[in-house]
Amino acid sequence: MKNRLHWLLCLGIFFFSGCLIKNTKPEDCTIVETEISSISEGTSYDINFRNASGDYYYINRGLEQGLILEDIKTKVLNKTVTLHLAKVLGGKVTSQHIAQMAIGDTIIFTEFE
Repeated sequence: MKNRLHWLLCLGIFFFSGCLIKNTKPEDCTIVETEISSISEGTSYDINFRNASGDYYYINRGLEQGLILEDIKTKVLNKTVTLHLAKVLGGKVTSQHIAQMAIGDTIIFTEFE
């Protein structure tokens, strides 16, 4: 019983560590083009984006990173953007986490170095 609990705990830690997003690189992302139809402040200083289909994306702690919600709205609301969405679980699943946002050649936000 104790051994089984140990293995379940290890499996849980392994699974959730695969969901962490850090040091994202362009090759670790899925690229999506979409028109942003709404922007709002989320929990933990996130900036949330939705398209007309109801798909949801976010910049993690965007407000904490110095982005200003009204400036973002002016730049991207009702415009088509290119999103680099981070992959998790070893690249098998695309998250809603925005690693980079651009309009044409203009980068609005990036986590890439």
